Amino acid sequence: MADRALLEIRGLEVHYGGIRAVKGIDFEVAEGELVCLIGANGAGKTSTLKAISRLIPSNAARLAYAGDDISRARVHELPRRGLIMVPEGRGIFAQLTVEENLAMGAYARRGGNPQSQYERFPRLAERRHQIAGTLSGGEQQMLAIARALMAAPKLLLLDEPSMGLAPLMVEKIFEIVADVARQGVTILLVEQNARLALEFASRAYVMESGTISLAGEAKQLLADPRVREAYLGEAASG
Repeated sequence: MADRALLEIRGLEVHYGGIRAVKGIDFEVAEGELVCLIGANGAGKTSTLKAISRLIPSNAARLAYAGDDISRARVHELPRRGLIMVPEGRGIFAQLTVEENLAMGAYARRGGNPQSQYERFPRLAERRHQIAGTLSGGEQQMLAIARALMAAPKLLLLDEPSMGLAPLMVEKIFEIVADVARQGVTILLVEQNARLALEFASRAYVMESGTISLAGEAKQLLADPRVREAYLGEAASG
């Protein structure tokens, strides 16, 4: 792992009323890494991403991005600094065209080039004038990622990009994510498909009931009997 932590989390807590959804977790993502966060539904993964993005209130001993404390940052400030989130459910502007969605993505940092995204996503180029809400689920996920890339992210947070997609489209989306990572974008990925996430990531954290129960190199966790039994549907001795 690189020495410099682009994202550093210490003692992160998220509460919903009296419910403690995230319980003082510590983790970091180094510049240039693709790190995944896996776990069962309700483990606190999405809450963690939303806390990093400042979309929900949280408490932390340290919540730092690029060496700067962002624990009091306003939501709209982070995209301008290169921290971009693709939310669960994609969050596209359904009534706008593909091209208009991409333009919205470039608004935060002014300088995104739609053509570069059309080259990466040829299917979006074919549908540039189509209303986004009429796209297939996979095309909408492509658009959500392309829109995020229009802001030239340094750190990309991806929340469940494979949700609801057919297997072939899931593989395509992961190939795109891997390509984005190879081009130098740091990625923190929350993903229900634990096997694929661990195959593509460099490091991983496992969340259980608001805590981090395991952490390490992704390939090592992929071979860990505890992970294989709990998240890959394999017997512990398999």
